[in-house]
Amino acid sequence: MSFDEKIAALIQRLPKLTDHLQTEEATKNALVMPFISSLGYDVFNPKEVVPEFTADVGTKKGEKVDYAIVRDGDTVMLIECKKAGCDLSRENMSQLYRYFTVTRSRIAILTNGIQYQFYSDLEEPNRMDDKPFLELDLANPKPNALAEVKKMARDDFDLDRMLSTASELKYTSEIRKAIAMQVEAPDDDFVRFFFYRVMPGGRFTATMKDQFTPLVSKAFQQFLSDRISDRLRTALEGEKAGEPEAQADVADAAADTGIVTTEEELEGFNIVRAIAAKVVAPCRVIHRDTKSYMGILLDDNNRKPICRLWFNARQKYLGIVNGKDEIRIPIDSVVDIYQYADKILDTLGTYQK
Repeated sequence: MSFDEKIAALIQRLPKLTDHLQTEEATKNALVMPFISSLGYDVFNPKEVVPEFTADVGTKKGEKVDYAIVRDGDTVMLIECKKAGCDLSRENMSQLYRYFTVTRSRIAILTNGIQYQFYSDLEEPNRMDDKPFLELDLANPKPNALAEVKKMARDDFDLDRMLSTASELKYTSEIRKAIAMQVEAPDDDFVRFFFYRVMPGGRFTATMKDQFTPLVSKAFQQFLSDRISDRLRTALEGEKAGEPEAQADVADAAADTGIVTTEEELEGFNIVRAIAAKVVAPCRVIHRDTKSYMGILLDDNNRKPICRLWFNARQKYLGIVNGKDEIRIPIDSVVDIYQYADKILDTLGTYQK
């Protein structure tokens, strides 16, 4: 199974497991080991995954990290685990910090099996940064985070490439957090910036601050709402524009000429199949490619369409089938399909009645 299939299966199982994980060992077995496995590492091969890895710190001997990932004899990742639901506090991070300084690893992961924080030494060599460069929450997986984690998979692992993008990821994440905070509760400097853009030469008095603070927050909310509306309108226009070509796709498939199945389409198909594995055997999920889209069917039956992947244009769409209707949802990346797992499962549910 691919990373996409394994991680999708783990995400789908999560709600059934979390209430039963009362210990750190249970969390390791149920969540962390499957996560490591999803990256393509053999958790039962000590040449790849070393449990209870010894990392002596100064006068402290016998200090152990829960897991170390090894490649070509070198330790490349350290993983420190806590019980599911445990807060990934600074105290726990400090423990991992000590381990990091005495190994050659450049990647350290702190996790409670659900949340994963990825650290490196971007600011000072061999000294773990205070803030993670990447965070993944399997209870609410973000497509961009999944795409970056996928780069750590065994077959795709490139340390230099990863570290070159880690700095950008770290600071982009911090900027996004800062923007989110300002949208909810703009501080004085933020409000002052927009005040002088709107009223150059004005005086930023306490009265003006009180007047502009809610206006700045409201303007940001409206801006975000407009962007979402624009994307929805584009999706609807694309759906209308695609109606005639949908009829032509039948002839395309029958002729079987000029059809190119791309890597992105196959990746999307594997993600859909992994999602569907929650309710049907994966072998029952089949794809049929056409010039315009890749159709994904249950039991290779045209009367049982699951979804369609419209990936042959600059803007990608996931087509969710509901009876005779299809709703096309714009997506930026193939991993965005995970966000619509419930809709895919709803479609499958109509064929199980």
